[in-house]
Amino acid sequence: MKSLENILEEVPPEPATSTSPAWKPTSKTQYFSLMKRNETILIQVAFSMGLGSMWRFPYLCLQNGGGNFILIYFFMLLLFGIPLLYMELIMGQWLRSDNIRVWKHLMPWLGGIGYSSVLVCILVSLYNSIILAWSLSYLGHSFDHPLPWSHCPLLKNISVTDLSCLQTVSHQYFWYHSILYASGHIDEGIQVLVLKLTLGIFAAWSLLALTMITGLKTSMPILVFLVFFPYIILLCLLIRGLFLEGAVVGLRRMVTTELSAWASLDLWRQAGGHVLYSLGLGLGIIINISYKAGGNNYVQVAFLLAMVNLVTSLLATSIIFIVLGFWTTTSGHACVKKSVSEMMNLIDKGVLPQDAKPPKDILLQPSPSLVYLDWIDSLPGHLKYQVIHFAPSCSIKAQKEQFMESPGLAFAAFSQAASLLPGTSFWAILFFLTLCITELRTFIRVSQGIIFPLQNSMSVFRTRLSVLSVLVCLGGFLGSIIFTSHAGSYIMSLLDQNLVPLILVVIVAFQNVGLAWVYGAKRFREEMYGELGHLIWSFYTFLWCYVTLPGLLALLTICLIHLYQRTPPHYIAWNSSVSQEVKEPYPQSALGWATFLGILTFLPVPIQSLRQWWFLRDHIVTDPFGKLLCKKTPLVPSTSLPWPKRPLETLNVATQDRRRETSAKRFSLTPLRDISIQSQSSSWFSLPHISSMTSAFSTRSAGAPSWKQVIPASMILGGTNLGQEIKEESSEEFRQESTDTSHSSEEQSHPTPGEGADAHLATEISGSEETEGQEREGDSPSNR
Repeated sequence: MKSLENILEEVPPEPATSTSPAWKPTSKTQYFSLMKRNETILIQVAFSMGLGSMWRFPYLCLQNGGGNFILIYFFMLLLFGIPLLYMELIMGQWLRSDNIRVWKHLMPWLGGIGYSSVLVCILVSLYNSIILAWSLSYLGHSFDHPLPWSHCPLLKNISVTDLSCLQTVSHQYFWYHSILYASGHIDEGIQVLVLKLTLGIFAAWSLLALTMITGLKTSMPILVFLVFFPYIILLCLLIRGLFLEGAVVGLRRMVTTELSAWASLDLWRQAGGHVLYSLGLGLGIIINISYKAGGNNYVQVAFLLAMVNLVTSLLATSIIFIVLGFWTTTSGHACVKKSVSEMMNLIDKGVLPQDAKPPKDILLQPSPSLVYLDWIDSLPGHLKYQVIHFAPSCSIKAQKEQFMESPGLAFAAFSQAASLLPGTSFWAILFFLTLCITELRTFIRVSQGIIFPLQNSMSVFRTRLSVLSVLVCLGGFLGSIIFTSHAGSYIMSLLDQNLVPLILVVIVAFQNVGLAWVYGAKRFREEMYGELGHLIWSFYTFLWCYVTLPGLLALLTICLIHLYQRTPPHYIAWNSSVSQEVKEPYPQSALGWATFLGILTFLPVPIQSLRQWWFLRDHIVTDPFGKLLCKKTPLVPSTSLPWPKRPLETLNVATQDRRRETSAKRFSLTPLRDISIQSQSSSWFSLPHISSMTSAFSTRSAGAPSWKQVIPASMILGGTNLGQEIKEESSEEFRQESTDTSHSSEEQSHPTPGEGADAHLATEISGSEETEGQEREGDSPSNR
């Protein structure tokens, strides 16, 4: 792929007599480049405000104490999220490749990182499809009038003694009994599927396949609308929620912090894992999106994406905490009082008979909730049905602020917020339609992290995108069916809260090690000078080397301790007998499956390393000098290699030669001469074994432009090319041995084509390179 500067250089200048202005093509090119960059930024912004912000952040914030989680999340977002996001943005733009080829080019020994990113994208897309199915189910129920979650659902199935719906808010009851049909444990009801959810994930994967096959693209105005319209809906819900009873209580709970809670390792684990998940770090999505963009304002883009993610998370969490404050304030004694008042009004209007009149002194009892439930239980069956049907959507039992901590918190709270607006069905349809579009957009981006890298890596699918899309969607549908069972939400929690964060931490840690230490942060900073026109801020390279990597290793240790400690981790289950959530430990079988999936995800990393080692081992020649005597290979290239083009700098050959000579004097390469020589079918690769080992880090490929190619980290020694030094030393040694074995002075003065001709050719080439280097001496980066 050619750079913009190369394309403009190849365009022939127009003649002077042309009437068209010279700036017109350049301005059009700049305009389309700017539009492409803005479109890419909007796509990244849309991804940042997806599931991680509106669905995952609120219930994690509630589980970890509100303000404590927000502060630690903000702290880790600044020190870990933004530097790592900046790293992935700049790598995608620098190498202009997908997440698989980026790591193969940069460090072939760690090329399996890209495949691990694809596998973790598969896991994330599997349970993202069930979240989209939940949203579609809520959207379908939004067309009912009245809204089914406003009152106790399934009233006809309530028995004489079952009053569980009145012991909690109807929105929570609707979530567990009408959406999930949840079982009491993770190992119960796993064989029974919920038909509505199965149809929902089928619709989700069908929409994905249709989008990928047709190549549906969103225009810029529609993209801007889809980015900003969710904020309008959220602001409307927030403004209405501020006038609810208990809104101040909920917001106060959200911003309350306790310094003693900071000692909890689980708090740091969940905050750090969510930073990686919400920004898409380790999934390869940022690399796949950024390599299509232009511009060099990567720092501003990283800050923008992080702030959009934070603002969206805080806005959605504020609405949910307001609703939680409303639920807790109106529960218990307040709910009994409201229910008695509602019954009396219905009796006065003639809707209910006089037999449904509650006791007069019920509010004066020590436990009005129990008395009220006993009174309803004593009513006849038909009258009980009417009383429960007209009961307000509040909890007779007094509730605490953390009475709902499951992943369904966002759905229950947002359904309550939409029910409080005038024209409840309209607002419910509008909100859940927006939520479905937002989740579908995230679902598509995660799935593109699977399809596009595989398409580029497998030649059989490069012209068959539709076939690959159908295969991925069919496999995804079959793999996500398990989440539609009665215990599906518990299995989803196992992946979302325990397995996926652990995998992301390991992948991002590998990326950080590879770039900052294997490739070299200082060298990467110098390489990016040619790309950006200015040096990367040294503070980021310091963070990559000494802050983010130790933090990721500490986070990895905490995740492993949490998953494999003596007390197994727990999940939030539903106890239908008392209508409340309970914490249940994961069985060992579930943790075993999580371990198996984790190992399966990391397998590409050692497999790629072994494959690279085996490739190098196959190309080691057992008798290298015999090989050279049988088949004389050119000791120098027949033509000079093209010099890497840099947009803003020109390398100096003479300076490189002087550095090479200095390095040769400083470092003795004599011990390397006894190492066996690597041989390939092509004649240009006849270096010693040490260069074959270091060539694994070479990133040169035929598909990448020469100025985009990466110099191997291990072949640079003191500013010189170690492989070239070894090659020159081998050539000199071979010529010396050939000269010593000659028996005639005439043969020495008249070299044979295999010996002296090569030396003569090497002298001519080195002289021409030295002449060119002297001409370029003024433009070298070292002189700068």
